[in-house]
Amino acid sequence: MMTATNILDGRRFDGVVLERGKTSGDADTLIFERGRFRSTACDRWGYGDGPYTATVQGETVSFTVETESPKYGQLRWKGVVNGERLDGSLVMVRDGKSAVEKWVVAGEVASAPAR
Repeated sequence: MMTATNILDGRRFDGVVLERGKTSGDADTLIFERGRFRSTACDRWGYGDGPYTATVQGETVSFTVETESPKYGQLRWKGVVNGERLDGSLVMVRDGKSAVEKWVVAGEVASAPAR
């Protein structure tokens, strides 16, 4: 296993965030850019972006990141990118207590062809 700096930069994944036991959730775009990660579904709750850490093992890239909202606390993300698929989870931590765990499933957005 090898730590890779900014290996996911420039990649975007469209998907859905689901609570445990639910079959529908919030649409989300996960963005990796300049060594940072952002979830568009979390923008409305005041969560910013955060620096991500990634490790590579074969074709799989694992990542972790923490994002924070002044009002709602931290989100601790972890996930795996395999090819064009991202599978991950996030846990809200507020006042030092873990809350609901959610899952995210997403597929990579194809980049626009260069002109």
